[in-house]
Amino acid sequence: MTKTILHLDLDTFFVSVERLMNPELKNKPLLVGGVSDRGVVAACSYETRGYGIHSGMPMKMARELCPEARVIRGNAGTYTQHSDMVTEIIKDDVPLFEKSSIDEFYADLSGMDRFFGCYKYATELRQRIIRETGLPISFGLSVNKVVSKVATNEAKPNDQIKIDAGFEKPFLAPLSIKKIPMVGDKTYQTLRNLGIRQVRNVQEMPVDIMQRVLGAQGKVIWKRANGVDDSPVIPFSERKSISNERTFDRDTIDVHRLKGILIAMTENLAYQLRRGEKLTACVTVKIRYADFNTYSKQMRIPYTSADHLLIPKVLGLFKALYNKRMLVRLIGVRFSHLVTGNYQINLFEDTEEALNLYQALDHIRNRYGDRSVIRASAMGAKTIGRMYNPFNGQPPTVLAHRKQ
Repeated sequence: MTKTILHLDLDTFFVSVERLMNPELKNKPLLVGGVSDRGVVAACSYETRGYGIHSGMPMKMARELCPEARVIRGNAGTYTQHSDMVTEIIKDDVPLFEKSSIDEFYADLSGMDRFFGCYKYATELRQRIIRETGLPISFGLSVNKVVSKVATNEAKPNDQIKIDAGFEKPFLAPLSIKKIPMVGDKTYQTLRNLGIRQVRNVQEMPVDIMQRVLGAQGKVIWKRANGVDDSPVIPFSERKSISNERTFDRDTIDVHRLKGILIAMTENLAYQLRRGEKLTACVTVKIRYADFNTYSKQMRIPYTSADHLLIPKVLGLFKALYNKRMLVRLIGVRFSHLVTGNYQINLFEDTEEALNLYQALDHIRNRYGDRSVIRASAMGAKTIGRMYNPFNGQPPTVLAHRKQ
């Protein structure tokens, strides 16, 4: 049976949500992301694209390129709510779908042509999303995920494309090689140095040459350029780690502040573990200095999700990493080697009162929010917290303004 894979992508999602809430922003240049000089552009409207602005660009540079653009900080909770609305519509209509990011979905429609046309079905689904949410969305339909994703990008803004089976290579051939997923700036420059500009150049090359130049990645890119992709639509992906990091508006050597933020991060991540019924066996601390050199140190520990056990480990790793003569630009904490399980009381160190305290604190946080109860030493960390359960099977909301 020939596969039929649908790729849906909400157009300039953060921008579209802001315009939905404030119609006065329509048709005006708009940037969403970090508002400080060190912030980056999380999303930009099509009106700003002509100035050379793109997602991931430093906000300071974007403002210089388009001074008249309106800059909005954005709100993760609001974007998550609108994403959930779209997710519910897709869940109602599609038997198997994958939410690959907050604004991007794949659906496996294979075999549905026996009952009704997949393209017609996808068109009706897209129209329903637009009608019920007010958000623009584009889709690509083909035999695999890669070609469908490329087709969606060609369909934008707010349109749709179907690539019939057998026409994958002709569709991809005239496109820039940069439009193939997995081709970043460095890979693109390497290919350009070889005289490769369009996808057809790769299609005409032996796979051995691509492997020689780019290693294993070269074979994957060659297959994608030829419209070959066997990756399945995965409805749920088990999370392997959970992390939190912050970039400072101004580099700092305030050790008291750094430790307070690390404590806040650890406390919040430990709560997320308990909420998701997870335990961690590996703690990592990351530091980036003012010269952009980045260092990390990790430690294996017995499985736990308890603040009072994790915080000393994090502070110990920080002490081992920290160079007192260097200004710090970024710090972060990550818990990995996650397994499903509940925190078990330690017969020799913990008390029943301590376990009851954790349960009471988590009950308050579940009801009133992550930061409704925090340690006094963590009160200086203003933006540590989450608007979603990281273990609900959905991808995280990525914003560019998480600063301290």
